[in-house]
Amino acid sequence: MEADRLAIANQLGRFARILDARDWAAVGEVFAEDVAFDYGDGREQAGIAAMREQFSSHLDGCGPSQHLIGSVMIDFDDAGATSRAYVQARHQGRADRSERIFDTHGDYVDRWEKRASGWRIVRRDAHWSMHIGDAGILGPG
Repeated sequence: MEADRLAIANQLGRFARILDARDWAAVGEVFAEDVAFDYGDGREQAGIAAMREQFSSHLDGCGPSQHLIGSVMIDFDDAGATSRAYVQARHQGRADRSERIFDTHGDYVDRWEKRASGWRIVRRDAHWSMHIGDAGILGPG
């Protein structure tokens, strides 16, 4: 079980780095093809393509970002695992808006299944508790 706990924690770290590198092709290395999610906006969405679009529609238009994930708790059951993790993300504007910052703080609640390719998130619910700064720096490229 400790090996599984470490694998899931590493996947959360991998996810943050995928976002900050804008490596949308690698999203399937963390999320299942049939992922279902609500990214905190009340919209129920499904599928890896929708997940990629969710990320790119917010991050492709801004400058650098850094997603920090911590205070990770993982509970296992017969069907898989559930993790809860705090997220703090800093986003910087691009070009003439590079002095602008937008910070988000919240909680990811993820349902995991161990598949042939390893641990994958099959359900994500994002709960945002705080937003600070200029959200206008986010958007598609």
